[in-house]
Amino acid sequence: MKKRKILATLVSAAMLTATFASCGGTEGSGSKKAKKNEDGSVELTWMFWDDLNATEDLISLGYKDTIERFNEDYKGKYHVTPITTNLEEYYTNLNAKVAAGETPDVFIVSPGPQLTDYVKPKVAAPLDEYLEKDGWKDTFTSDAVFSQQTYDGKIYAVPLNTAAACCFYNTEMFEKAGASVPKTWEEMLDTCAKLQDAGYTPITISAGTAWCLSMVAGYLCEAEGVDLPALADGTASWEDGKLENACNKLLDLSKYFQKTAAGDTNDVATANFYNGDAAILIQGSWAIGQINGQNPDFESKCGVFQFPGVDRVIAKSDSLCMSSSTACPEGAAALIKYFTDDAAQKYTAEKGGKIPVTKVDYNKDEAPAQLAYVMDVFGGAKGTFGFYNESMPTTETGSHFDDTMVSVFLGEITPKDAAKDMEDFYAANCRS
Repeated sequence: MKKRKILATLVSAAMLTATFASCGGTEGSGSKKAKKNEDGSVELTWMFWDDLNATEDLISLGYKDTIERFNEDYKGKYHVTPITTNLEEYYTNLNAKVAAGETPDVFIVSPGPQLTDYVKPKVAAPLDEYLEKDGWKDTFTSDAVFSQQTYDGKIYAVPLNTAAACCFYNTEMFEKAGASVPKTWEEMLDTCAKLQDAGYTPITISAGTAWCLSMVAGYLCEAEGVDLPALADGTASWEDGKLENACNKLLDLSKYFQKTAAGDTNDVATANFYNGDAAILIQGSWAIGQINGQNPDFESKCGVFQFPGVDRVIAKSDSLCMSSSTACPEGAAALIKYFTDDAAQKYTAEKGGKIPVTKVDYNKDEAPAQLAYVMDVFGGAKGTFGFYNESMPTTETGSHFDDTMVSVFLGEITPKDAAKDMEDFYAANCRS
């Protein structure tokens, strides 16, 4: 199977462990020598997957504001310098820094196997002692927000917000095409056909950024009843017909993708939507900040609906980790805390359109209209589940699933062969 560059952690746990050991640190103790600036402040680094000086994404701009507030409030004591890259290369660049013994003091990570890759070799430090100070942990909505960040009873990352994968749609295009919001799979195909007949591109999506396509595949697998835990322990098989059916549905839906989907990045696919070149964008609700930041006038005609044919919704929380080798754990913890204070969390909701993880009282009238729509999706769902590539035993397994879905889309393998490929991979790599 032809492999493509995707968002995945590529450094093995063994190599990370060796790197950590070479730094001479112990978990959470700090092994680097603190770097002092001319004003006497301790220099901290924070790594993120967007360029804060070039972005128009409202969530990213909120993070930039948080950094600036922190630097001003802690002037002379701490100073943070962001290390930024693009989304597709983030984990590769982060791993290179880890391997070189230059792990950022604070870095963003997705929950699931990607977080595990930094917890298992002790690259990330436990944060419980800091969360317990001054009632910080009590500001969160519940202990449940830490469920995906907890290992052996210890919390290794702090969530920043909650997002759901939804279908964003152009209400004007739907109205002109006589299309209705679909609730079933059959209605989804019918809606796409009506949009296409009216001269619109029904769906914009990125297959160039493989996790975007596999997000849709994850919903289709959910609809077919795929059981990931059973697949991991060997009590179920990828060749039981469920993945094959999901792949066939993916191919049916792909007839309505933009012609350039195979090469378009996530940013390009999203831009197709807010520029009015396509009627539907299937994406996480973090796209609200990108859509409204790039084209504020689009908010009035941007609706949201749940992916049809499923009862549950894909949800996730991006989180911040502290390096176990930081020279200044107190400063790093203080920085993470700033991302969850009232100012940051109010911005998350009122400007960025993402769901806060704290009990902050935000102005719902100030928040983007799409946030209320996403909250309705959450309210109507019977539960949540994670991104497929973040719900598998390892990052390599999730990467393999992503690549397999892209190969199905490109016609390089059949749905039946995709099921066999996944079963063979699990048998060789995921089951003891």
